[in-house]
Amino acid sequence: IHVRTTIVAESQIAHIVYFTLNDNNPDRIEQLCASCRHYLTGHDGTIYFSVGTLVPDLDRPVNQRDFDVALHVIFADRDSHDRYQVSDRHLEFIALNKESWSQVRVFDAHV
Repeated sequence: IHVRTTIVAESQIAHIVYFTLNDNNPDRIEQLCASCRHYLTGHDGTIYFSVGTLVPDLDRPVNQRDFDVALHVIFADRDSHDRYQVSDRHLEFIALNKESWSQVRVFDAHV
């Protein structure tokens, strides 16, 4: 069975980011979560925001376990996402935190 999906031009954008820290002690993880809440909330066009940490006891073979902090931001549309990417607060967040990251993976999807 072939299912065809049509993406609407003005669909919402899910911006999901997984951060792996150089030093993943609990204090460093909480510092990054706090920085996400400070710099990445309240942007125009954001309809959902959450930041959290790996759930240690969910360890099935399918679970990805190579991250410390997960960021989820849903934008109303592509324009909102694009403005967020170049906003001063987002760029400041990156500048202040990027040295603490050993890996960052970004997953953007129409939702």
